[in-house]
Amino acid sequence: MRSSGSADIPVVAAVIARDGRYLVGRRPPEKRHGGLWEFPGGKLDPGEDWLAAVRRELREELRMEARALGALLLEVHDPESPFIVRFVEVDAVGEPAPVEHSSVGWFTPEELATLRLAPADARFVSRLRAGPPPSPR
Repeated sequence: MRSSGSADIPVVAAVIARDGRYLVGRRPPEKRHGGLWEFPGGKLDPGEDWLAAVRRELREELRMEARALGALLLEVHDPESPFIVRFVEVDAVGEPAPVEHSSVGWFTPEELATLRLAPADARFVSRLRAGPPPSPR
């Protein structure tokens, strides 16, 4: 559980959609939430803005190039951690290669709901299936 004095650690989760399907990767078994599916992304480095973080993470994890950020779709605290995860629309090009994940795939919202998802990602998928996201703050 998060302690009240802990600092939030910002994390970006790239929501990449093509033809009604969303890109997710399966975490390696030795990592936190090992074996669970997640939207690609990661922690921001010091002094890094959101777009720079997405570009770096997608290059490192999937060998894809992020062109632009879209809307902030959801921001949630990851349970049992100091991470605050921002799910952001991302325009990306290239075919994903599972560099950091054990596998990757494109899934419809209904298919995503059947996967074993990391906790924050499961919350996002519930929101995604409920309909259009609320307007960003």
